[in-house]
Amino acid sequence: MSKIYCCRNFIEICNVWCFSGGASGIGLETSRVFALRGAHVIIAARNTEAASEARRIIVENNPAARIDVLKLDLSSLKSVRAFADQFNSMKLPLNILINNAGVMLCPFQLSKDGVEMQFATNHLGHFLLTNLLLDNMKATAQSTGIEGRIVNLSSYAHHVTYPKGIEFDKINDEKKYSDARAYGQSKLANILHAKELSRRLKEEGANITVNSVHPGMIMTNLMRHSYVLLKVFQVATFILWKNVHQGAATTCYIALNPQLRGETGKYFADCNEEKTSKLAKSDELAKQLWDFSEELITSAQ
Repeated sequence: MSKIYCCRNFIEICNVWCFSGGASGIGLETSRVFALRGAHVIIAARNTEAASEARRIIVENNPAARIDVLKLDLSSLKSVRAFADQFNSMKLPLNILINNAGVMLCPFQLSKDGVEMQFATNHLGHFLLTNLLLDNMKATAQSTGIEGRIVNLSSYAHHVTYPKGIEFDKINDEKKYSDARAYGQSKLANILHAKELSRRLKEEGANITVNSVHPGMIMTNLMRHSYVLLKVFQVATFILWKNVHQGAATTCYIALNPQLRGETGKYFADCNEEKTSKLAKSDELAKQLWDFSEELITSAQ
């Protein structure tokens, strides 16, 4: 699932659009917060019924909320393109993009485009979506004079990945597959994507920042593939876990706080900048991932 927002109180009073992901969990909470700030929220979701229910919940408690629902399956590049075409045809400004949707610890499977599902959904779909919406973001930032912001939802799990970080030559190797390491690989990719895009936008002089966040340990539907195991782990480590409201706080902070103007290419947790793994600091790996992602998207056409 994924989701869109339009924020009217971002740094200054303005009418701009922004995206996020998920019709439940921290995505739903982030939508609620944005709507309270006067945002026009477009929920882009694979499950439009769940997205419509999320809309109903928000509007029920905030009748002034402006929310729409559009179809998007991030595991399908065709769906991502169709969504981007639909949104761009609406001729709406776009100021904030929050890439939040994802899958976690699922059994090995390939996406509709023949790419390992966690990498395809958590990284590749967001990579293409961001690229397809970037011109709109640049135009909005230039016309409004207000900084655009892109936020990638990553995880501390980016520390737990394959030895090389990204297994470029074995991305679809079922024999080498580890659900935990594949998830960590996709979360590392989120940080590297933000890092490389940030570099490119700075080089171009675009008024857009790109950062990644770790929302914290939260029991949501994302963990449905390993619910029992994680529930036991949660009991043993209960002091470390957050509720949904706490989990959405860092995303909202990075997207909306005026004090972060100009801060880009960084990784945040608990509303503070945090250190990443050594692999996540690699400029070379970030550039390699960018090229690899473009090749995967081209080969899938």
